[in-house]
Amino acid sequence: MVSRVRWHGVWQHQGMPPAPSAALYTDRYELTMLGAALADGSAARRCTFEVFGRRLPNGRRFGVVGGIGRLMESIADFRFTGAQLAGLTDAGVVDDRTADYLAGYRFTGDVDGYAEGEPYFPYSPILSITGTFAEAVLLETLVLSVLNHDSAVAAAAARMVVAAGDRPLIEMGSRRTHEEAAVAAARAAYLVGFASTSNLAAGERYGIPTAGTAAHSFTLLHDTEEAAFSSQIAAAGPSTTLLVDTYDIGRGIQKAIAVAGPALGAVRIDSGDLAVMAHQARQQLDSLGARDTKIVVSGDLDEFAIAALAAAPVDVYGAGTAVVVGSGAPTAGLVYKLVEVDGRPVEKRSEHKGSRGGQKIAYRRHRSSGTATEELVAQASAGFAPESSDRLLTIPLMRKGEAVTATSLADSRKRHRLAVQALPWEALKLSKGDPGLPVAFG
Repeated sequence: MVSRVRWHGVWQHQGMPPAPSAALYTDRYELTMLGAALADGSAARRCTFEVFGRRLPNGRRFGVVGGIGRLMESIADFRFTGAQLAGLTDAGVVDDRTADYLAGYRFTGDVDGYAEGEPYFPYSPILSITGTFAEAVLLETLVLSVLNHDSAVAAAAARMVVAAGDRPLIEMGSRRTHEEAAVAAARAAYLVGFASTSNLAAGERYGIPTAGTAAHSFTLLHDTEEAAFSSQIAAAGPSTTLLVDTYDIGRGIQKAIAVAGPALGAVRIDSGDLAVMAHQARQQLDSLGARDTKIVVSGDLDEFAIAALAAAPVDVYGAGTAVVVGSGAPTAGLVYKLVEVDGRPVEKRSEHKGSRGGQKIAYRRHRSSGTATEELVAQASAGFAPESSDRLLTIPLMRKGEAVTATSLADSRKRHRLAVQALPWEALKLSKGDPGLPVAFG
């Protein structure tokens, strides 16, 4: 029997082949730059790279930092195997000197940045990675792959949470994306307030509550709708959720209550005009004595569709495609730029693609009421005199290659909720507009 052990929040299976090294989840030009820098002697220069976004994606008014927990684990485990190095050398991707360096590669630098779940805005210094050029440049693709994906999902899901208000959301987008992206997306959605996920791997790895009952195929499998409902109730009990729109919603609800009784947990509607169907379903359920039976709606819901259902008697939303593809913005548009070399600020001046030099720290300023008013960014070397209402956003995440700030997913959920509650109401609008907070540089 294969045994399992918990390690860094992920299940590792003893006796199973190890997970593939993430070292090749990178772009070839990282190794090309490394080889040239090793040859000319610049690889050992002390450098700081910064992660930021020049704009918010898809007209959003705030972004959400997602994936920090996953990223810290990935950086700590970033290793090149002997087989990988042999393949890179044989293919002419790296020379022997570069291969020798990579054979002993361990990130031994420092990482500072925003805690997971924090909102961010254009040019917020989300993350800074400090080390030699050689060790920091290798992380660019990994850092951006994790943060761009998870932050895009988190931002889209956060808007759905805002639109849903107090009604819970189930993440159910696994079938709309890559199998591993589905797990990361479920984690990012839970981070910003989703109640559960349909993805069992996310439940196993991260302790996220899972939910799910049956699809239309289960109803179609049986000769009658009553037979399908009876089978599901026999297996899961009357507290289950019955999918009632396979044929006719009104008749489906009638049959569901006839089979389960008025103590049925919920009915799910996955098609049609959901607002109209929800009102009709509530009236019908009440008339049948099933006043406590909840109504779950799903079917390509995004933040706009959820907001349109605010006045409908909906108890739970199920959202999938718009979560995992970021509601039309599958990337957060974050970049990884060199901002300091041997203590000297450097910056890119390309038109529309500029960067600001120097390692930075950031604070969020608030009114006495607790409402955030602006993001303040200062040079880390210059010092900054914060006001009593300023909250420090930049925290140490790694020192000498070791994680120093271990935050649970539950704590990150709480942080996100409190930070979003502090944003001004303009930042929570679903319509396109200016970023919810200005970013000021000092």
